[in-house]
Amino acid sequence: MIDILAVFITFFAVIDPIGTVPVFIAVTDQYDAKTKRRVALLATIVSACVLLFFLVMGEVMLTALSIPLPAFQISGGIVLFLFALNMIFGDSKPDEEIKLLEDSHRQTAIFPLAVPSIASPGAMLAAVLLTKNSVFSVWEQFQTALVMLSVLVLVYILMLLAGFINRIVGSSGASVISRIMGLILSSVATTNILTGLAEYYNAAL
Repeated sequence: MIDILAVFITFFAVIDPIGTVPVFIAVTDQYDAKTKRRVALLATIVSACVLLFFLVMGEVMLTALSIPLPAFQISGGIVLFLFALNMIFGDSKPDEEIKLLEDSHRQTAIFPLAVPSIASPGAMLAAVLLTKNSVFSVWEQFQTALVMLSVLVLVYILMLLAGFINRIVGSSGASVISRIMGLILSSVATTNILTGLAEYYNAAL
């Protein structure tokens, strides 16, 4: 049995549903309500497919490339830590991804909404690290997939309520929440690095 709360918090931190709201508003500003709902659904489906691919095939690809899982856990932890530092000290998620939108002159909602806003690099890494075959059974990996999908459902609901949430939280509130999620994510990343080092050291003995 997985720690459902810990897995949920990890995916909530790396996907950052609240931070997606300002991005969604910027991407869909020129659309009517019906089109906004379609964009939200499409972005959720695409991001779910991307993350499920990494959840199912991530470790298989590592094995094919002869990369030990502890090494990937260490490097993945370092990347997650840098990702977390960027969330804390750099541009907030909404600011950074709205810049992508402005630079690309209103491209489709798939970019930057589905990737990299929802299915972020951090979320892809988390999907691989939280479903290690050597640690988790198929049932536990299935539970992790369900938790991940529940976070994506939450993202979809928040996108549907984007206008209402933006009036309450605002861009500043979303930025604060993004930084708090970054702090939580940095702790998760540090744990992954230490666990990977311990596993690599034990395997070498």
